[in-house]
Amino acid sequence: MLAGFTNVTFEFGARTIVQDATWHIQPNERIGLIGFNGTGKSTLLKVLVGEYLPSAGTVERSRGTSIGYLHQDLLSFDTNDSILQVALSAFERVQQLEKEIEEIGKELEKTGAEDLLHQYTDKLHELETLGGYNIHHKTEEVLQGLGFSNADLQRPYREFSGGWRMRVLLAKMILQQPDLLLLDEPTNHLDMPSIEWLEKYLTHYQGSVVIVSHDKFFLNRMVTKIVELYQRQLHIYNGNYEFYETEKEQRVELMQRAFENQQDYIRQQERFIERFKAKASKAAAAQSAMKRLDKLDRLEDVVIERPDLRINFRIDKVPGKILCELKHITKKFGDNVIVDDAEAEINRGDKIALIGANGKGKSTLLRIIAGIESYNGDRRWGHNVEESFYAQHQLESLDLNNTVLEEMKTAGSQKTEQELRTLLGCFLFSGDDSDKKIKVLSGGEKARVALAKTIVGKGNFLMLDEPTNHLDMHSVELLVEALKKYEGSLILVSHDRYFVSKVANTIWEIDEQKIKVFAGGYDEWSEWKERKRKAEGKKSEGASQKSEKVKPEAENTKPEIRSTKPENTAVPQTPANTPQPAAPATPQPINKELKKELQKQQRIFQQLEEKIAQLNKQKTELEAMMASPEVYADKSKFLQAETDYKKASTELSQLNVQYEQVFEKIMELENQ
Repeated sequence: MLAGFTNVTFEFGARTIVQDATWHIQPNERIGLIGFNGTGKSTLLKVLVGEYLPSAGTVERSRGTSIGYLHQDLLSFDTNDSILQVALSAFERVQQLEKEIEEIGKELEKTGAEDLLHQYTDKLHELETLGGYNIHHKTEEVLQGLGFSNADLQRPYREFSGGWRMRVLLAKMILQQPDLLLLDEPTNHLDMPSIEWLEKYLTHYQGSVVIVSHDKFFLNRMVTKIVELYQRQLHIYNGNYEFYETEKEQRVELMQRAFENQQDYIRQQERFIERFKAKASKAAAAQSAMKRLDKLDRLEDVVIERPDLRINFRIDKVPGKILCELKHITKKFGDNVIVDDAEAEINRGDKIALIGANGKGKSTLLRIIAGIESYNGDRRWGHNVEESFYAQHQLESLDLNNTVLEEMKTAGSQKTEQELRTLLGCFLFSGDDSDKKIKVLSGGEKARVALAKTIVGKGNFLMLDEPTNHLDMHSVELLVEALKKYEGSLILVSHDRYFVSKVANTIWEIDEQKIKVFAGGYDEWSEWKERKRKAEGKKSEGASQKSEKVKPEAENTKPEIRSTKPENTAVPQTPANTPQPAAPATPQPINKELKKELQKQQRIFQQLEEKIAQLNKQKTELEAMMASPEVYADKSKFLQAETDYKKASTELSQLNVQYEQVFEKIMELENQ
């Protein structure tokens, strides 16, 4: 056992978070800790790491067990160091050894003492044992996986926003490789590519992981055990979130059935007692029945305690067929081009998910559509469009000194105070809760206020930027159901794949500074992207192996790469699973001009393939060279190797682009 609770009770003021709970975390476990907002999941993690002491019971931690804990309070950390330096601080012993080796090296140059030479050799050996020659490469790899570009690595930590800072600290924690990793809502600050990278990383993580998250997709992929904090008890389910949902439903059903059966038995016995207690011949039997009822261990009715957001969107006007047109839209931040001459159209009934990596400009495009971001080009509203915008920054724009009710009045809905109080009741602000100041609310409560302000406007076109952040899974489910019933149109930005898959019927992706439209849901889009990725992977593999290179033996012979033909790079306007027509079994006759062009492209293709294979070999040799202790110890050699490596990587990237273009050209010529 790495850590855990034995008969732990923890009270926070007058409130009991958990009572008489036992939970043991074993090596190599991946656990999801779940519960409704406000039940105390984050508090439970703080008890586990020793920040809070239990009221009763024992918190156990095995001797020598290292624990990494990612939580929101870490954002108070600040420094002028680069994000690369912050992440590298995970390797304290390696950095200490590097300093010691440098100091001993200077002394050796002066004295040449034998004992110093032994120390120098021992420390070099320890550095190698700890993998010290690879820490820069490993750190850069983790930071890049979490969405940072090479240019970002040397930027000061304090230049980044809270979400990006949290990524740096997550990178540091991952690099430390603790025996037990505690992650409190890690996906809140990650985009989809970074979440996918984190999933792959944690799948092969050697230690145990406990995750607090409202992301169902993430939990289903990552965990093998669910611990639910419910009614001050810990309930353990040996499976992922999907298993938990099924198993809990069955447990509740069995408990409900047992309760109902017992109630039938009690009613039957009570009728018997009432009927025969006054008869002398049956008095003894009635007395026995009464004693049996007194001794009966009565079951409690199974009532699922959960917050019920009652979200009911209403629209007053039906808009025209086209809600919004974007034509020749260009948006830049300095040299960073978000979109360039982009076009798109939002039609009535569209429920669009705008997805992609952080930094691609999803929120910027949403603000352009809303008309609150400057741009070049033409954006036109359709007829009768009444828009309503929910954005991440709205939580910060709430007036902290307003009460919840006062804040709702600022939405300009013309509703009476009683109508607003009724609406707030649907969002779990009942009674005096409406008179609470915004500043005392939790993140989830602020999100519900902002969401209520969005809904109160009766818009027929919603723009939603990360609406599920700070909502628990049950609230996300209720929002999903409300949006599925919503008769208007919407466009949303979200990293919650479950939410996107349930709500969206169209996917927009900002790619190569254009808006690529996929007419289908998230699951279809994911399948299409995966097929495309695999096809490109096969193509790259073909480029790096000479044995597979193109060898046209006759004028009309196709390149021997048909099995690596990629998917069409244009984003389809039909569902991803639409079957593609099979390639013809035999090449069609082509005219002399086409034949000549085909042969030319095949020669270029072969040359590119040979260059790519050479560069891949060179890159591998340079990687081995940079990991060599001799090269690493010599600064000038290491810098030269690093420069050559970057040059080879850049050239390889450019050649791969050319390779893809020539490949597409060959396919195009062959099909004519």
